[in-house]
Order: sequence, then C-alpha cells, then structure tokens
Amino acid sequence: MGKLTKNQKLANAKIEAGRSYTLAEAATLVKEITFTKFDASVDIDVRLGVDPRKANQMVRGVVSLPNGTGKQVRVLVLCTADQEAAAREAGADHVGLDEYIEKIKGGWTDVDVIITQPQIMGKIGPLGRILGPRGLMPNPKSGTVTQDVAKAVKEVKQGKIDFKVDKGGIVHTSIGKVSFEPVKIVENARAFIQTLIKLKPAAAKGAYIKSIYLSSTMSKGIKIDIKSVEA
Repeated sequence: MGKLTKNQKLANAKIEAGRSYTLAEAATLVKEITFTKFDASVDIDVRLGVDPRKANQMVRGVVSLPNGTGKQVRVLVLCTADQEAAAREAGADHVGLDEYIEKIKGGWTDVDVIITQPQIMGKIGPLGRILGPRGLMPNPKSGTVTQDVAKAVKEVKQGKIDFKVDKGGIVHTSIGKVSFEPVKIVENARAFIQTLIKLKPAAAKGAYIKSIYLSSTMSKGIKIDIKSVEA
C-alpha cells in the first residue's frame, strides 16, 4: 500500500472512525476533505435491502434536484422536424434525427442525455448496442421518451436525474458540486433519499435503507446516520 499524501492524512484526521454523521455535518465535512483543483462532484451511495435480480424488487426512478447538479448537461434531441425549434429554444445542445442516428452508428456519443419521441423509437432501437452500455438509451420511465421534448429538455437542464439500483443493491448518483453551500447539498440529498423511500418495492422485506455514504470525487466516504435522514 502506498504512502498517504499530506492531504489524505488531513482528510483522514477529520473523519472520526466508526462515527455516523448527520446529513448537515457530512455536507460540511465533504467540502473540508476535498482537495481537488477542480470543482469535484458530490456523490451519494445508498445500499438498499432489495434483490435487484428479482423484477419485483427493482428500484429505478427520476428526481428533480432542487438545486440542480452543478454540471453542464449535454442534451441531444432526436425528434420530428416540427419539434426541432421548440427543442432548441428549451436549451438542447444538438437537435435533429437521421444525421445524428448516422453519427451514432459511426461511434459518436458525445452527449450526456438523449431525448426522443415515442414514434422515433423504432429508428433508435437498433442503436441499443451502442447507447445501452453508455446509459444513453432513451426510456419512458426516465422521461426521455416523450411527446413534449421541450419540457423534458428543460427538466434535464434544471437538474432532473434518473437512477437505477445496481446488481449489488446500491444506488449511486451525483447530487451536486463541492462548491455548493452545505444547505444545498443537504436539500439535494434529502430530495434523492425521499424519492428512494417512495419507490420502496412492496416485495422488499426487512430494513430498506441499509447504509448511506456521502463523498466527493477522490475523497473518502462519510457514513450518514440513517435515523437522522428518516427523521
């Protein structure tokens, strides 16, 4: 194991071993233990008491973070010609159809979110092998397949995110930036956790939320007191 850097030692000294922190404490602490030269993302990891292998215990949803993600989200809208102007006005970075489908077939995926209409999905389906592994495939459940593409663009730009439990039963997502004030990190975290609670599968037994950790890019995880969040 390599030697710890000066900053890593400082970060370790600030986190009390075995202690669980309130969201408010963690939101302040995560800023204190982050020493990156860039504006690092603030991430949250929630371990759920579900078995994702069972269809009736899958947890997937969307949430609009009250303070946004702090990231510039690049949006591609694949739509009919009559919706192109509205999509651009809403803030889409790329708008079109056939020309972008050809670009994607050629390997271009330089976007964060793709929004489309139901009647276009037939053309996008064959792109699944390219878009699927990158998490870019439009899906009605995440609100990225809709007739109102302009509304969808605005929501994504304002901080709407989609999430899905992984095979280990963990939901991981970014909820802001280290430059955010602690109260904004707390508000985003609570909005996300409350959405998870609402999505609890009826088939899930026992403790639903098993652990919560807050961290930033390249920082240690800070354990959150679950009772303080649920309260």
